[in-house]
Amino acid sequence: MTPEGIEAAAAFGATLPALLVAHNVADHWVQTSHQAAVKGQPGWLGSWNCAKHVVSYTAVTAGSVTLVWMAFGLAISVPGFVLGQVLSAVTHYWADRRFTLERLAVLTGNDGFYRLGVPRPDKDDNPSLGTGAYVLDQSWHWLWLGIAALVTALI
Repeated sequence: MTPEGIEAAAAFGATLPALLVAHNVADHWVQTSHQAAVKGQPGWLGSWNCAKHVVSYTAVTAGSVTLVWMAFGLAISVPGFVLGQVLSAVTHYWADRRFTLERLAVLTGNDGFYRLGVPRPDKDDNPSLGTGAYVLDQSWHWLWLGIAALVTALI
């Protein structure tokens, strides 16, 4: 492996866990309950709350990547950093509008899994984080965080 390849691998290896930890914190602790409840609604209100969530989310991921970048002296370029953050933010917003991810689930034949765990109106079900929609949402975010880490390390 070339020295450049080793530096890129180190940047990827440090950036990905930083993004994953930041994602978990930003999605579950930084996001407000109001944003979580409203960001998937149609129209301006849903779009606005999703955008506010993604701004705070991106501040956390950018801070996390900056921290490991500086702490380890990683070979990350400013364009790679910016592109990785933009990719993460745009794909996060896309999925968190909810109807988009639901459409993708339908298109890929995963609509049954998407609806898994959703409260049924004719039953005494309680909502929980254990829904198929939540799992697909988190999986989508992890996919794009992996790609964002790769872009950050390679650009």
